[in-house]
Parts: sequence; structure tokens; C-alpha cells
Amino acid sequence: METATLVTFSAYLIGLLVIGVVSYRLTNNLSDYVLGGRTLGPGVAALSAGASDMSSWLLLGMPGAAYATGMNSIWICIGLTLGAYLNWQFIAGRLRSYTEVAKDSITVPDFLENRFRDRSKALRSISALVILIFFTFYTSSGLVGGALLFQESFGMSYNSALLIGAVVIISYTFLGGFLAVSWTDFIQGILMFLALIVVPIVAIGKVGGWSETVSTVANMDPAYVNVYEGMGFLAIVSLLAWGLGYFGQPHIITRFMAMKSVKDVPAARLIGMTWMVIGLFGAIFVGFAGIAYFANDPLIVGDIDNSEKVFIMFTDVLFNPWVSGILLAAILSAIMSTIDSQLLVSSSALAEDFYKAILRKGASQKELVWVGRFGVLLIALIAVILAIQSNPANENASSILDLVSYAWGGFGAAFGPVIILSLFWRKMTRNGALVGIIVGALTVIIWKQIEGGLFDLYEIVPGFVLGWIAIVLVSKLGKEPSREIVDEFNKARALSK
Repeated sequence: METATLVTFSAYLIGLLVIGVVSYRLTNNLSDYVLGGRTLGPGVAALSAGASDMSSWLLLGMPGAAYATGMNSIWICIGLTLGAYLNWQFIAGRLRSYTEVAKDSITVPDFLENRFRDRSKALRSISALVILIFFTFYTSSGLVGGALLFQESFGMSYNSALLIGAVVIISYTFLGGFLAVSWTDFIQGILMFLALIVVPIVAIGKVGGWSETVSTVANMDPAYVNVYEGMGFLAIVSLLAWGLGYFGQPHIITRFMAMKSVKDVPAARLIGMTWMVIGLFGAIFVGFAGIAYFANDPLIVGDIDNSEKVFIMFTDVLFNPWVSGILLAAILSAIMSTIDSQLLVSSSALAEDFYKAILRKGASQKELVWVGRFGVLLIALIAVILAIQSNPANENASSILDLVSYAWGGFGAAFGPVIILSLFWRKMTRNGALVGIIVGALTVIIWKQIEGGLFDLYEIVPGFVLGWIAIVLVSKLGKEPSREIVDEFNKARALSK
């Protein structure tokens, strides 16, 4: 690697650690550590939500998919855009007001327990367990992306690159908690946004413009420019169904909970959706331009594991070392911005939903913060072990997109119906929520193990549908919610308007 690239890249990493140290000094209690004291403005909330959403798959997985298969990958973007908009439009304001009304809930399990007055701790425990299971896989996908970046950029072995990337990410999350995560995500979101504008524009320009790029790709294989190529009904539904996942992603919806006011939601929605649409289509254009640019020196076309390196390849061949360093930092930003949020939500599940709620109810705020910090280390360690198993050199290794797909589906099916109905249906019950989470999560896990025919449908679809049905049936069969719960529901609804 060029010295200039190394200097730029290193300066970025040092800057993140500085933010972690500063945020450490501003973190006094568990609410500060896991929710930042509800102080996020619309810009930081929007970009941190977007950056934590769009993990390494946005700069590695998505361009890789477009490079390997062409424009049919656009269906994921359409599904995600619709899902994100609906999430901002209908969930953000209601969740912000309801979590404050419901005993100032600071985590998703905390909210569900308070919303349904669950004194058994079953709802909190099951929710926290689902978070820990699926976030471990999700975090692992990000660590794989970080390892690929360090491996390609510094010529390291995969395992060495994995450990170095993990240490950097864990350090500032361990120190600064939510504030460090949100502000680093804000900066990382800007970097990612700029990278996904600059790289495709420069790449397409080098090929000879958009028309020449399309012509070159079409001449190589007309299938690359056909959005319906290889897309049967189940395949299109599966890709569009990614949008269902937004309603149940704890690391995204906690940004709604952390906003200063419900009144900030419209501005945050505009900022977040603009960032997202440009970023998604920029990622597709990177991969699509890569087909034409690397036509005479291709990556392994059709092999998504190797295709996921296309963005990294572009930073190396198109830009001078100083710019290359910034663009590599953008890739690391995409990776970090999701992993830090996932680690934080996982650690809050351990500290707030297991340690404080079940094991040690009288724990001090300082003690809980440190439990949260050590929770970061524990979850990261397990994720590193899984990431080692996902070394692309291994014959049965999963791609970044595969790992993200599984975790995304798990959260969407387990929490999506529960969050939506808890905010919009006053007659939903605790047992309905509990059964809905279990049915959604188990459906994803079981469906994933079966292949062929209908089982090729993305597991989030049956998980979401069956989870929703379970909630409605169990709630209708059980005792109606108490007057206290209904009054609180009405109060939260009024405040969200």
C-alpha cells in the first residue's frame, strides 16, 4: 500500500478512537451508554440510522452482487427503499413517544415488557435472547467485510486482518457507547455517501460514459442489463421482501427512540431517505460499471465471494493514494457503523435485560455501564470465532450477503410484526407478543435449513406472515388488555401526532 493511503487511513482510525475517548467522558449512566440520553437531532439520527443499517454489504456485498449478476440486483434496492420509507413514516414517531411514555424504555425488550406490563420477565428474556442470537451472525458478517478490506489493502492473512479490524471497532464502542457510535456513524455515513457518488461517476467516465458502459456490458452478455434475468416470481418477492426487515431491526429503531423529539422525525426522514436512495443506486452502479471496466481483466464473474472485492479494486486503480485512503476509510465506515451499533444493542440486552432485570436488580448505574462494556467484548469474541469460519478460503464459507440476509430475516420476522402491532393495535396482548416473537424467529431458523420449491422463498416472508398471524390469534383468544395499558396506548398515540 502507498504511504499516502496508509497515512490517510490511519488518521481516520485515530479520529474514531478520539471520538470514543471524548464520548467516554460524557457517559455517566446506562441510559447514556445505550441511548445517548435521547439527545439525537434529525441529521445525526438519520445518518447514524442509515449508516448502521447499510453495513459492509452496501460497499462490498451490493456492488459484488451487481458485478456478478447485473441489473437484476435492483430488486433489493426497491424493496429496501420502500421498507425504510414506511419505517420512518409510520414507526419512528410512534416508537419515540411510546418508549418514553412506557416508563422511559431504553431497549426493545425493555419497551415490550413495559408496554404489556409483563411481570414474568419472559417477554424481555426471549426478546433479548433473539437479539443476541441474530446479532452474533450479523456482527460476524461485518467482521468478514473488515477482514477482506484489511486483507486486500495491506496484504495480510485473513485471520490477522480479522483480528485487527475487530480490535479497532471494539475499542471505541467499548469506551464511548451510544454517543460514540452515533457520532462516528454520522461521520461514516457522510464518507459512505460521498464514496458511492464519486466511485461510480469516475468509473463510468473511464469506460466512456453511461451509454458506452451499458453498451459494453450488453455486448458481453445481454442478461446483465435485463432486470428480470433469472428472476422468477419467488426470486422477485424474496428480494422485495428485504423491506419487511426494517420494522424489526433493533440497531435501526433504537435511533428513533433516541431522537430529541417526535417533531424531528419529518426532517430526519427526508435526510435519511435521500442518503439511502443515492447510496443504494450508487452501489449498484459500482458493480455494473465494474463489469465493463474489468471486462479484459475480470474478477471471477458469478462468484459473489470474489465479486465483493470490486469496490476495493476500483479504489486502487482509479484514484491517487490520498483519495484511495479516504475511499478505503469509507468501506471501513460501512463496516464499523453497523458492527458498533450491533455490539451496543447486544451489550444493552445483556446489561439491561438480563443482568439488571433478572440477575441483579439493585445494580448501580456505573456497574451496569461496565457490564454493558464487557458485553461488547463477549459478543465480539463469539462473532470473531464465527467470522474465522467464514474465511472465503474455506470451501463452505458464507458470503457477506448470505450472513446479512439470515440475520436481517431473523430480526424482521421476530420483531417486525410485534413492533408494528404494539404501536397500532391496542388489543394486542403480552402472550400474543411472546408467541409472535418465537414463531417468527423459529420459522426463519427452520425455513433456512430446507431448500427447493417454495422453501427457496426468502425466509423473512413466511416468518413475518406466521408471526403476524400468531400475534393476532393468541391476542384474540386471550384476555383483553387492562384499562391501564389501553390508556397508556392512547396517550402515546396522541403524543406521536
